[in-house]
Amino acid sequence: MPFDSYLKKRRAEKDILLMTHLVLGYPSWETCLQVIESMVKAGVDLMELQIPFSEPMADGPVILQANQKALEKGVTVRQCLNFAREMAGRFDIPFFMMGYYNILFKFGLDQFATALAEGNLKGAIVPDLPPEEGHEYLRVMKQQGLSPILFFSPTTPDSRMGHIASLARGFIYCLSRKGVTGADTSFSQEMAGYLVRCREATSLPLAVGFGIKDKSDVDFLKGKTDIAVIGSQTIRIVEQQGSGAVGAFIRSLR
Repeated sequence: MPFDSYLKKRRAEKDILLMTHLVLGYPSWETCLQVIESMVKAGVDLMELQIPFSEPMADGPVILQANQKALEKGVTVRQCLNFAREMAGRFDIPFFMMGYYNILFKFGLDQFATALAEGNLKGAIVPDLPPEEGHEYLRVMKQQGLSPILFFSPTTPDSRMGHIASLARGFIYCLSRKGVTGADTSFSQEMAGYLVRCREATSLPLAVGFGIKDKSDVDFLKGKTDIAVIGSQTIRIVEQQGSGAVGAFIRSLR
């Protein structure tokens, strides 16, 4: 099923979708598989799989440490792509690769996009590549029919939101605040106003991430956005309670 059709179908069934985030290879490949299986069974709608990187500038302490631990274990880009391909073949939800631009540049943009398409992955989330500097990336993603997920932030002017939206496919990732992942976020009227601006700027679905930790955060986003993104909190759950606790946590968010 095309990704756009999948999102429309899921949105017709649920008042908000859940997207989760994993750092590949952390704490182990076996645990990643167990976590993904538990999340899918618990009703996660889509998932971003992060390729570990030495300087993940958008990520806070929890995901930063997971990146470092994965790299210490020798996790490679090729291993990540192969694992993602296996997951996309095994589980019936869309998977996106998440990574920083240096990874794509070194791997080769054409090779990266081809690997995503051949692996039935739906697109990529690259937080440190402004669209003005990403012409070649956008070209190869379009050529392969993939979604390059672009970003809005609370400081993005309306005019720039329109430009970003004209280049995006799939959905727009709306940062809930400035800063890095994992810190506390104020779910306030100010954020609600920001999400109204996001909604007015694009007809694409909106995903909101950074600081979503529990059901009250997800409930706040219902009616204002399409997808809630849970990142650091799932890693904390695995670290503190083990992979077996992930399913109950995901179900608690509905």
